[in-house]
Amino acid sequence: MSLPAYHWWRTVFYLIPAVTLFTIACGIPSLLSTLIDRRGHMAHRWARRWARLILATTGVTVERAGAALPAPATSVVFVVNHASIYDIPVLFTALPCQLRIIAKAALGRVPFIGWHLNLSGHMLVDRSRPGAAIFKRMRRMARHEASLIVFPEGSRSSDGSVGRFKGGMFLLAIESGLPIVPVSLSNMRAVMPKGRLMVCPAHARVVIHPPVPTAGLTRDDARALAIEVQRIVASGVSAGLESCDASRSVGETPCP
Repeated sequence: MSLPAYHWWRTVFYLIPAVTLFTIACGIPSLLSTLIDRRGHMAHRWARRWARLILATTGVTVERAGAALPAPATSVVFVVNHASIYDIPVLFTALPCQLRIIAKAALGRVPFIGWHLNLSGHMLVDRSRPGAAIFKRMRRMARHEASLIVFPEGSRSSDGSVGRFKGGMFLLAIESGLPIVPVSLSNMRAVMPKGRLMVCPAHARVVIHPPVPTAGLTRDDARALAIEVQRIVASGVSAGLESCDASRSVGETPCP
């Protein structure tokens, strides 16, 4: 029987303990910061430090390309394809904005990460009955000059392809009057694909696309908007993979 690959041993005995330590070390000041900053801006700065530490330790490099980012005080909905649990650290590192995520309500009970999400303005939702509260949270997020990250596929891709975008997130953007910024994440399966307990050094590419306005759209436009944004994101993923292949260093050891 063959032994697990080197990167499996590295993940289990080095990276997982290191990420746990980073979560505690950055989580404590993040939680304390919410006592003086209820908007969550200081807490998110600690979250970005946490993300950069994880990527540096893992050996993941990040390149951002494409359109300019929205103005700092502008609230938008970043719509992103979902391929890896490393998507969030990569996005937090690549996007120097005040970012919030939508997560399952159960995640709020996880020590440090859940406490941070609860206290710093992230949107924890019971997906079986989200209700009107989510729109109130969106309005509060906009008042606090933060932007939302959503993964409209609903779950991570198992093969790297961009799946069907669900319409709910687009309806949310239309109802809130926030522009959508499509974002394409490429090469994330090389870092840690769905279903594999092994993290590998890799180069991730984040492509920002021009904003798609929602002003003047109605609920009936949500499905067509989802299809158009999915097309934009998928085209960026394909182009990003080609760029990652071209920029891969000669000495990089790929995961099996």
